[in-house]
Amino acid sequence: MATVTLTNDNFEQVVTDNKFVIIDFWAPWCGPCRGFAPVFEAASENHTDIVFAKLNTDEEQELGATFNIRSIPTLMIFREKVIVFSQPGALPGKQFEELIVKARELDMEQVHKEIAEQKAPVQNA
Repeated sequence: MATVTLTNDNFEQVVTDNKFVIIDFWAPWCGPCRGFAPVFEAASENHTDIVFAKLNTDEEQELGATFNIRSIPTLMIFREKVIVFSQPGALPGKQFEELIVKARELDMEQVHKEIAEQKAPVQNA
C-alpha cells in the first residue's frame, strides 16, 4: 500500500476512519527523514492493513504545532483514535518492524478502559 499524504484537510478523517494509522512527520530538507523514507515505504507494503501516512511539517505547520513536533522525523501511531506511540528519530527497519508488532499486540480494550479511568472524577471515600 502506498503512503497517504496528510494535510489539515484530511488528517481527522484519516485518523477517525482507520483503526491503525502510523504517521511519519517529516520535511524535505531533513536528511534523516529522507533516509527513513524507504524503511517507512517498505513497511507500508508489508502491512497492508495499516494506514501509513506522511505529514510534511513545512507544508502543514499548524498540524506540526498541534502535536508539538519539535524534532523530525517523528513517528506517531494511532490505534482506534488513540495515540499509543510518539517519538522523534528514524528507526532502522528491524526496530520499526518490532514497534509495529508491539503496537499491533496492544489490548485496545484495556487502553480505552485506562483512559476512561483517568478521565473519571476522583471519588472521596
